[in-house]
Amino acid sequence: MMILRYSPASPYARKIRIVADLVGLTAQVDVVPASTTDPDDTLRSQNPLGKIPTLILADGTALYDSRVIAEYLDHLSGGKLFPSDPARRFEALRLQALGDGINDAALLMRYETAMRRPELRDQEAIDLQQGKIDRALAVLEAAPPVGDITIGQIAVACALGYLDLRFEGAWRAKYPKLVAWLGDFSARAPAFEATKA
Repeated sequence: MMILRYSPASPYARKIRIVADLVGLTAQVDVVPASTTDPDDTLRSQNPLGKIPTLILADGTALYDSRVIAEYLDHLSGGKLFPSDPARRFEALRLQALGDGINDAALLMRYETAMRRPELRDQEAIDLQQGKIDRALAVLEAAPPVGDITIGQIAVACALGYLDLRFEGAWRAKYPKLVAWLGDFSARAPAFEATKA
């Protein structure tokens, strides 16, 4: 049995839970909450960075971050989400980087607005991250992902889900093709809805 240390709101942990479902390994992964801020949580001894997701293997080895964990689970299943054809593989990896990049920017915005006292917030920093998100969404709107579900599509879906969770889905008003794509993705990957925070 593997142990996934996670938080329900983490888009990266959600990505791994969806991967586990799609590759047929959900029953082999015990999902255990973790606190990244509690110094007494064993997460810090399992992952020196104290970050989630972290996957603990049966022999005690810990894998992190979500990119490594996703590839490991896909490897165990025989390779379903990381295409072997180079053109498709690098498209999937590019989409994963784009989705994860949206999450990186959104998390920085979230920390700036939710964790800092109002008088200490840096609007310039918030605007910088919003620009990254806006440009990435514009690229995805111009050419939504196509074809079989890959790690890239999962990452993009989790990024859009995080924007829904933390920013009230404001992105939906400007990106109708992405809204439609996410609806289709959700229908093809029921774990997306099942892992909603």
